[in-house]
Amino acid sequence: MTSHDELRPAEPPWAAPSGGPDSGTDPGSTAGTGSGGASGVRITGVRTILTAPTGTTLVVVRIDTNQPGLYGLGCATFTQRAKAVATAVDEYLAPQLIGRDPADITDIVSTLHVSGYWRSGPVLNNALSGVDMALWDIKGKVAGLPVWQLLGGRCRTAVPLYTHAAGVDAKAVAEEVQEWIEAGYQYVRCQVAVPGGGTYGAPKATSAGGSEGYRRALVADAWDPRAYLRTVRGLFEHLRSTVGSEVELIHDVHERVHPTEAVRLAKELEPYDLFYLEDPVAPEDLDWLRAIRNQSATPIAIGELFVNPAEYRPVVTERLCDFIRVHISAIGGLTPAWRLANLAETFGIRTAWHGPGDVSPIGHAANLALDLASPNFGIQEQHLFADQHREVFPGCPEIRDGHLWPSYAPGLGVDLDEALAAKYPPAAKAEPGRAWRPPRRSDGALQRP
Repeated sequence: MTSHDELRPAEPPWAAPSGGPDSGTDPGSTAGTGSGGASGVRITGVRTILTAPTGTTLVVVRIDTNQPGLYGLGCATFTQRAKAVATAVDEYLAPQLIGRDPADITDIVSTLHVSGYWRSGPVLNNALSGVDMALWDIKGKVAGLPVWQLLGGRCRTAVPLYTHAAGVDAKAVAEEVQEWIEAGYQYVRCQVAVPGGGTYGAPKATSAGGSEGYRRALVADAWDPRAYLRTVRGLFEHLRSTVGSEVELIHDVHERVHPTEAVRLAKELEPYDLFYLEDPVAPEDLDWLRAIRNQSATPIAIGELFVNPAEYRPVVTERLCDFIRVHISAIGGLTPAWRLANLAETFGIRTAWHGPGDVSPIGHAANLALDLASPNFGIQEQHLFADQHREVFPGCPEIRDGHLWPSYAPGLGVDLDEALAAKYPPAAKAEPGRAWRPPRRSDGALQRP
């Protein structure tokens, strides 16, 4: 019979107790509070590393300790404001962390959250996220366990992913969906071009007459919500007639229609049995979710742009969505995301964390930890890592058969080769000029992305 001691991971050198009554050290000495464990582990350095292996600027936070070889990595990527996040970490958060016991995650992140008096927002939350994830990474390494074990262990063998299909027309999208099905995927997000103009997540298509743009448009690639609504209805009618009913289909509105149009779209797509309709309204228009809920059974996913609990709390507690879809670094990291997952479970809402290319492999590993440990997991967005990512970030999560597979490495399981990261610096013009380029309607007016 195997003993309990045999099941315990081997303790690393830094796990040896210290600071006892005869040790001559003070186990409670920290930079911010009188709390602290007896491990003797203390934070000695905090810094950001910016790298762009495929052209997208990724922000990584590294926390070093007084124990040789013990450090943590976290994702703080806000690629449109990368330098602002790095400044927030290096100049404002780092000094508050030196000397702290990295085990005190809850106290540290709570203190940092209010340390600027004004709180939340994507810059400060991403800075906090990098610290938060790095602390969880350290905690896992000290315990000799992956982070998903620290959250209570896994609820599933591997994590189902949804992938992306897009095309210039419905036929092209259907062909790509079929290819993904044959590759082992059961969930596919589908986006299609709008003839004559710009759209989200799909290539441009020429107008019926062969010319670019609408005849009366004052700007190139104008966004026409009415044309979009007509095109999307036709897309899903075609998809269900060609790829069948077994595959789960997803569509992202990206908040680009008026709320009344979102209500109508959810109703019109109901016969096509979507897995969910994503971001039908903007964060400023969340009250309209009640109208969608009252008039349609189409499942709703929302939250990619949330940065404050005041945004997602009523959506969850009033059951105005079916999937909560936050970008976990934008709300402050793994700690608030785990709390949100627990809250959502109480109200019967599933998770569908944002997982685009502007999340580092470390951030994707944090998504994976949440997915494995959450009973109310719904689906995870896929990002296919390039060879450069796998070189710079050893331990990138593995994708096989339409699933993301867990790592048994301690912590988040992803490392960073700083020498290689330095070979992929962010483009000189990436900051401060990089910005999200929102679309414009045919009259030249701004359309919220």
